Amino acid sequence: MTLARTWSIGLTGVTGHLVTVEADLSAGLPGTAVIGMPDPAIIQSRDRIRAAIVNSGHKWPDRRITLALSPAGLRKSGAGYDIALAVAVLAAAGVVPAGAAGECVLIGELGLDGAMRPVRGVLPALLAARAAGRTRAVVPLGNLAEAALVTGMAVWGAPTLADLIASLMGRNHAMVKGVAPGPAGSDRDAPDLADVLGQPEARLALEVAAAGGHHLAMIGPPGAGKTMLASRLPGVLPPLDDEQSLEVTAVHSVAGLLDEGMPLITRPPFVDPHHSASQAAIIGGGSAPIRPGSVSLAHCGVLFLDEAPEFGRRALDALRQPLEEGSVVLARASGVVRFPARFQLVLAANPCPCAAAKDADCRCGSHERRSYLNRLSGPLMDRVDIRIDLPALPPSILTAAGGQGESSAVVAQRVRAARDRASFRWRETPWRCTAQVPGAVVRRMWSPDDGSAHLLDRAVRTGRLTGRGYDRVLRLSLTVADLAGRDVPTVADVASALALRCAEAS
Repeated sequence: MTLARTWSIGLTGVTGHLVTVEADLSAGLPGTAVIGMPDPAIIQSRDRIRAAIVNSGHKWPDRRITLALSPAGLRKSGAGYDIALAVAVLAAAGVVPAGAAGECVLIGELGLDGAMRPVRGVLPALLAARAAGRTRAVVPLGNLAEAALVTGMAVWGAPTLADLIASLMGRNHAMVKGVAPGPAGSDRDAPDLADVLGQPEARLALEVAAAGGHHLAMIGPPGAGKTMLASRLPGVLPPLDDEQSLEVTAVHSVAGLLDEGMPLITRPPFVDPHHSASQAAIIGGGSAPIRPGSVSLAHCGVLFLDEAPEFGRRALDALRQPLEEGSVVLARASGVVRFPARFQLVLAANPCPCAAAKDADCRCGSHERRSYLNRLSGPLMDRVDIRIDLPALPPSILTAAGGQGESSAVVAQRVRAARDRASFRWRETPWRCTAQVPGAVVRRMWSPDDGSAHLLDRAVRTGRLTGRGYDRVLRLSLTVADLAGRDVPTVADVASALALRCAEAS
């Protein structure tokens, strides 16, 4: 047989597409051509697969070889097509049965010695293969634990091309069938809220943020506990459900950040980029392939920007789209990619550039202090639901014994109950988290009574609330009520929401 077909998967962001890999052996001068919009890594694969086949003990066909990747209009990138290309050549040459070669989706890179090397993005690739009706797949042994997360497919891992060829020929082989990994370990080593000294108002703000999925900004001197509080937010959030786990794991797979031994991510991720990170590192970028940024790595989790005013202005303002849409769209010459980016934003900042521990020691003028915090633009801060000022910790708190506050486990129980109540409230809508619900939907569901409306109207008239801020206070009020076990917010709940939003009660 001079024509054979195998299957692989092409990735655009975290979206996979089934790719047909065809090999045609014809008369003419020996040579190899790769067609179908391949990138340089795929064009170079012809030399890799030739060396891998020869070093696996098989002869390279002395024919004119044409390798085609279809659909031809889809850009292909990366070395993950190597195994599919090599098996297609061997099937066309009659070394392996064409029927067996065409049954499996083949993903992985080949070394010159025939070793099968792991690649990024195996999980979203196999999810796309399953959606396309494929039921069998072969991946490098290093990707097997990740591949086994895809239910409804028979997945095998092979250490070398020779083992895969032996299996396709029906001989003894060293392939390993994938088994779904067991449950993830406990959170015993996760940071605990009980370690945070003092700051009862900040602890309450953190709990409200967790219960409703609200964004949070904390401003206070060094040592007030901003970073400690932020790092403990994931510990009070509910675990990811099955769909969220696969979404988050898929993004981390494309980024190449999965743990080989326990690839499934079941806890909300915590991502804290350095303030020198570029806009591309925060939002995502690159050319081929386009890589996810911090906003996507924090999907279904927490994005923490410590020393937020020190980040680049363009990087900060670029957060506005994912904050509103829950996704980020990256347009490059190589194509347009959409990554999920539904995260909770936590900002932390010192009151001024000198970061003095006490106001009495501050060397900054009033204009300098305002300019520093104004680096966080108004449109960005208007999207942050909760804004609190953290005071410096008094010596009595710093020298006190442990046991200053509740543990993460206790707070997490209240957060879970509040989330369950919100989920029931929004059960007939696409939303399950109060912070995600559009303001128009909130207003149709709940209208403030006279006392609550008076508080809100006064805040709008005095300029403390914008139109967007008004809607966010409504959502905050619902979250405060959920934590208290109430279906409808009271005047006290609205006052608490205003205090969290405007940093002072009204």
